[in-house]
Amino acid sequence: MRVLVLSNPKASGSDGVEALRADAPAGVEFREGDAEGSIADLAEQGAREGFDVVAAAGGDGTVHEVANGLMRAPAPARPAMAVVPLGTGNDFARTLALPIRDLAACLARATEAGAARQMDLMRVRGDGIDTWAVNVCAGGFGGEVDEELTPELKATWGPLAYLIGAVRALPDLREYVTHVRFDDGPEERVEAMNCVVANGRTAAGGFPAAPLANPEDGLLDVVILLRSNALDVARLAARVVAKDRRVDERVIHRRVRRFEVRSQPGMWFNTDGELLSREPLAFEAVPGALRVVVGADYQAEPDSAGDARMPFRKLRGANPS
Repeated sequence: MRVLVLSNPKASGSDGVEALRADAPAGVEFREGDAEGSIADLAEQGAREGFDVVAAAGGDGTVHEVANGLMRAPAPARPAMAVVPLGTGNDFARTLALPIRDLAACLARATEAGAARQMDLMRVRGDGIDTWAVNVCAGGFGGEVDEELTPELKATWGPLAYLIGAVRALPDLREYVTHVRFDDGPEERVEAMNCVVANGRTAAGGFPAAPLANPEDGLLDVVILLRSNALDVARLAARVVAKDRRVDERVIHRRVRRFEVRSQPGMWFNTDGELLSREPLAFEAVPGALRVVVGADYQAEPDSAGDARMPFRKLRGANPS
């Protein structure tokens, strides 16, 4: 089993890469990116060199780059992707049920035969944009939080950086006049503050953005927060963290294959934690696009999937969730 581990030496967690390198199993090779986009290039190169697995050693941004690089390679020659969670949030690793505090175990899992599952990706398109997302795309309030998340804040506070960023952004919450389209349905107008399009279950370091998402069902989980004040946002966040499943009229949940959104003012969207655009975007689920190494306890359906009492309501004509 040939495994290529890719990392960004300027990102947090670089010391962890050195520790892994010193005690790596046979067949594991390490390479470092040195410029924006270079990790995606290295992932594509690894695919063309015949590696069996290409591992992203970093956070969700590094996972995003590796996935995009692998998707440039022809499908028959495309390696599996693995994750060695060295970032701030490590949210996709949580959905994969990887032992995020045991990096050596994550790397060892990447070398195991049969540890990969065929997983969906999100294809994100807009004016001049065509990219792949692995975990979660968030717009509106989520985008404003990202604007507050400086590298210094992440390095100093780690996972608490997301909470600090949210507190800073709360006074600037806007109401967006947003038009959305689910699959082939009609365009609908909503007064949205925040919009999440999810393949994975958590964002912002473990916050359950789409707790019932299944990354193998060929569907996107779309969660829209309607007009609320800062206190309502804080209360709803506390309920979600506490796994309170009572229906809330301020939140819409849909499962769809395709989702389109445009907003006034322009709603900043991120992909896997990295700011992307505030222009109209279309999101599409691509079933089984990439093989991904999962943890031993991974389940495609989350533990709470049998609980239909989500804290969300649905637009008329919604698909069952």
